[in-house]
Amino acid sequence: AGGAALLIAIGAWYWFANHVPALPEGIAASNGRIEAEQVDVATKYAGRVDEIRVEEGDFVSAGQVLAWMDDAQVKAQIAAAMAEVNRAEQQKAQAEAAIVQREAELDLARREFDRAEKLSARGHIPATQLDRSRAQKQTAEAALATAKAGKAGAQAAIEVARANLTQLRETLDDLVLKAPRSGRVQYRLAEPGEVLASGGRVLTLLDLSDVYMTVFLPASEAGRLAIGGDARLILDPIPDYVIPAHVSFVATDAQFTPKSVETREERDNLMFRVKLSIEPELLARVATRIKTGVRGTGYVRTE
Repeated sequence: AGGAALLIAIGAWYWFANHVPALPEGIAASNGRIEAEQVDVATKYAGRVDEIRVEEGDFVSAGQVLAWMDDAQVKAQIAAAMAEVNRAEQQKAQAEAAIVQREAELDLARREFDRAEKLSARGHIPATQLDRSRAQKQTAEAALATAKAGKAGAQAAIEVARANLTQLRETLDDLVLKAPRSGRVQYRLAEPGEVLASGGRVLTLLDLSDVYMTVFLPASEAGRLAIGGDARLILDPIPDYVIPAHVSFVATDAQFTPKSVETREERDNLMFRVKLSIEPELLARVATRIKTGVRGTGYVRTE
């Protein structure tokens, strides 16, 4: 029985070696697996996860609300910031009213000084009265300058308060976690009630518009590839289907590099990573059937 099995194995090998056609000239092939670009949805600020609206496997659209963090403290800060803006605006209104009053006082002081100056020139009033009138005019000018400075200070306080309010509102928006791209939820990494640090991951999405197979080719073949060149994929679960693709990336550095490369044969043994991207139009039609990790063979044109 053992000898018969050995003969069958040798016969199968001989048939395969002599009947399976070799690749045509200008075509290279390599095994690989389907991958997709992964995007992490993480919190910008430390805090407690309040709610998550999606489950693993759900399809989401760009901009869709996926989860949000506890926002009670930020909302309280926003209320305080709004009160600060109102207080600064009231101070500005008071400063503007003070300016109107000081302008009226200065106008009266100037007219009284002009009158006193004329009367003093004719000798109708003593010099002390003229000096008193001049001092009143100068005091009114200083009061007006102080009122204008108060208005400028109030305006600056308003701008600071509004900037703080804007920043707090942006922080509130950042507590709502939205999908940066359309895709499928691959992993749910946190649950409501968990406290996460800044940058803590909540979800991982698969960008189904960027699906590709990663293969490795020797230098003699990788060096002849063109970005955008034709490629075809055949997956193990569906070998009867040929999937159109194109070369989207060729690594500039070899994946396996010996310490020293001296001969041409050694250089030819260097393996370069190559990405074969599936056409976006096809991905849009079969988004619900895309599965990462599926293995197959990638074929590329090296002419």
